[in-house]
Amino acid sequence: MASTSATTSSAPILSPATTHTTHHSLQFSTKLSFTKLPFVPSYRTNRPHTKLHVSSPTNKPTATTSKSTSTPTEETIFFDGGAHYGDLVANLLLGFTLLWLPLTLAAVSRALFLRYRFTNLRVTVISGLTGQDRSDFSYKVIKDVQVVPRFVGEWGDIVITLKDGTKVDLRSVPKFREIAQYCLSMAGETAGLKESKPKGF
Repeated sequence: MASTSATTSSAPILSPATTHTTHHSLQFSTKLSFTKLPFVPSYRTNRPHTKLHVSSPTNKPTATTSKSTSTPTEETIFFDGGAHYGDLVANLLLGFTLLWLPLTLAAVSRALFLRYRFTNLRVTVISGLTGQDRSDFSYKVIKDVQVVPRFVGEWGDIVITLKDGTKVDLRSVPKFREIAQYCLSMAGETAGLKESKPKGF
């Protein structure tokens, strides 16, 4: 009998209060495990996406094309030089006389300080000690061109009349007929070249 009572007394006896507490703790943990998370709205939609392909028009002219067709890009020189050397030689030979001395000095001045330039765009006359005096005019303002042969026709003067009435006198020009004809062709004049009778030096 003594052994039976000892075994019974060693087992733990749970009170009703203890059993009730354990039951509540298990129930609380079960509720936490099944708690729903808050709903987060999604900003992604299922609407179809449309891609736009934009291309530049092909018929729009570029700036380089318009610039190249408007004006010539390069200036070509037809003639560039001074007075004919025969004008200087002839006037030096006749310069020993006092009456011809002013003409000789004028010929020396033309040979040293006068220069003509004819290009496909303009006519340029450069004069002065350092070339500071310069006159330019376009072929569009030319109204008439006339030549005056000198000596035996080796050189001559070119008289250019502008549309405003101004006359430009180019003295002792070599190849004066070819240059005058070139000026008329560039100016678009259909009239023939006017040539007067040969004169002195």
